[in-house]
Amino acid sequence: MNAPARQTSTLAIISLIAGILGWSLLPFLGSIGAIITGHMARAEIRREPQRLDGDGFAVAGLILGWLSVVLWIIGILVFVLFFGGLVWLGTLSQ
Repeated sequence: MNAPARQTSTLAIISLIAGILGWSLLPFLGSIGAIITGHMARAEIRREPQRLDGDGFAVAGLILGWLSVVLWIIGILVFVLFFGGLVWLGTLSQ
């Protein structure tokens, strides 16, 4: 007898789509959505492994989301340090 086909988790699909959107149309917001739904999808898949599939989609969404957030933080730090350094150099020349 054949085992019933596993269904792909909707949250995993949403996580992947949000992760892609975090790099294109919805920077930062899409990434936060990808991280939240990715963790929710992985928990849902672990609770019902016989019924749900899509862990790869959830992991891809998580990677895209976290990578985008890390790059945003690095970008903000570089911006603050650069302009803070310019201000500091300006105070030295006076």
